[in-house]
Amino acid sequence: MTSLEPTPALSQPAKADAFHQMHEGGPVPLVLVNVWDAASSRLVEKAGARAIATSSSAISWSLGFPDGSHVPPGLAFDALRRITAATTVPVTADIEAGYAGADGAFDDGLLRQTVAAVLEAGAVGVNIEDSGGTSLTAVDEQARRISLVRSIAAESGVRLFINARTDTYLSGQFGDGAFEETLERAGGYLAAGADGIFVPGVTDLHILHELSRRIAAPLNALAGVGSASVGELHDAGVRRVSIGGNAAKAAYATVSRVAAEILGDGNWSELAGSPSHADMDALFSGSAGSPGTPDA
Repeated sequence: MTSLEPTPALSQPAKADAFHQMHEGGPVPLVLVNVWDAASSRLVEKAGARAIATSSSAISWSLGFPDGSHVPPGLAFDALRRITAATTVPVTADIEAGYAGADGAFDDGLLRQTVAAVLEAGAVGVNIEDSGGTSLTAVDEQARRISLVRSIAAESGVRLFINARTDTYLSGQFGDGAFEETLERAGGYLAAGADGIFVPGVTDLHILHELSRRIAAPLNALAGVGSASVGELHDAGVRRVSIGGNAAKAAYATVSRVAAEILGDGNWSELAGSPSHADMDALFSGSAGSPGTPDA
């Protein structure tokens, strides 16, 4: 007999466990379409996402700030709370370098506040990066910060998934030594309590394959236009694929095209195919097809 009762929402610890399991391998990687507000999170979930990831750059742009730890942390946490409240699937938060200051002025207390805010918002994972200054944070210091995140999460009873991002390739600082530097950092971060390693800036499938073979944790790759397919990334050993701010860029490109067309020749064709007012309301009311109000 099939129950007509809605499926109960998973608890935060259960979502954390489920999110960990999504990284364990299978026929396809975990694919994350990064979001920046409640509506984008609902649309991504509706499209079939198993989990939701935020994009720090997209959140920053939506709030009027450039990327790179410029958004006030309180605003970022407010956005995260709205995102987690709008979706039933696990959410992982991009916390940049921890919103705790740059090297030389890093504040462990602020990092503790960041992790507490992430957990209070209902998220079950974080991305934390080692490029919080003009050069990458020293391996030992970044490992210490990851260890602190792990200990704070342990106190909460939530098995937070720590995705340790290293910008060894994206920064361009290491040249031909980027591969070995990545392995050294990955080893240090995993020993400190990280669960996965994120290496943006690598598109070469051979390099991704070698990284996945030699890093004893799920490898996250950043994808976009010109990247290998999800299947090719999977075959290279990638277990998590994310797109960063690319979805937001696409959305803002649509706004730009609509505005240019309307302000140019007054044509409305770029609006074709948009969801109805009722459809957008239904993302949050749970009653698709309910009467909407006139667009305003």
